[in-house]
Amino acid sequence: MQKTTEQTSNYRHLEKMSTSELLSNINKEDHLVPLAIEKVIPTMEKLIDEIADRMLSGGRLFYIGAGTSGRLGIVDASECPPTFGVPQGLVIGLIAGGDAAIRKAVEHAEDDTTQGWKDLEAHQINTNDTVIGIAASGTTPYVIGALKTCRENNILTGCIVCNAGSPVAANADYAIEVVVGPEFVTGSTRMKSGTAQKLCLNMISTAVMIKLGRVEDNKMVNMQLSNYKLIDRGTNMIVDQTGLSYDAAKTLLLKEGSVKKALMAFGK
Repeated sequence: MQKTTEQTSNYRHLEKMSTSELLSNINKEDHLVPLAIEKVIPTMEKLIDEIADRMLSGGRLFYIGAGTSGRLGIVDASECPPTFGVPQGLVIGLIAGGDAAIRKAVEHAEDDTTQGWKDLEAHQINTNDTVIGIAASGTTPYVIGALKTCRENNILTGCIVCNAGSPVAANADYAIEVVVGPEFVTGSTRMKSGTAQKLCLNMISTAVMIKLGRVEDNKMVNMQLSNYKLIDRGTNMIVDQTGLSYDAAKTLLLKEGSVKKALMAFGK
């Protein structure tokens, strides 16, 4: 049976379309992505609650994938420390072929059924941790092998795939199957499938961090002050909460190192 992600595009003769037609048609397809995600929210909810419970017990979250899927996991993991002020290593992205594969494809790296588990073992994976396999096709051997061995070792697994009934999903405790249909360019899963995976990752990590208390009201009160923009944003948060002048708020922020600590020092 042909995978949905490999089915022929609903559009023909793309090379004959005007730029306007290309963009309008791509955009039309992109509209289908959040509708597909809406259907899997109940499964995502259960996975998020499990992840948060494990993290409160000292667990970590791993993303593991190949190619575009692996890169998306790395992006999401790398953004958690600056956004939420959590330590490096709480959310970890692994890609088939290692760091070299982030920028350039590593031939046949995704075909190795044992390397995924080896990569997890290098991080001393344990039963408090959660591993989410990311694979648009749902058939990536690197991911399947990793999830299968995780389950054999009583480690919670989830996945984000874009085909129904895949081998990756069969090896996940919580299978998030976002079926977005054929790609605009046949088989180009960096498009709708990649967008679906990115949105799901946003939802998972953001919801988990909120449940862990890393957000207050709607503000990133634990964000790292790694550039002038973020210092300015944090200063304005403190001004809004305390009534301090901008300069006084900035001084307090830089002294304490985060919005949350600054507000606590002020007595908020």
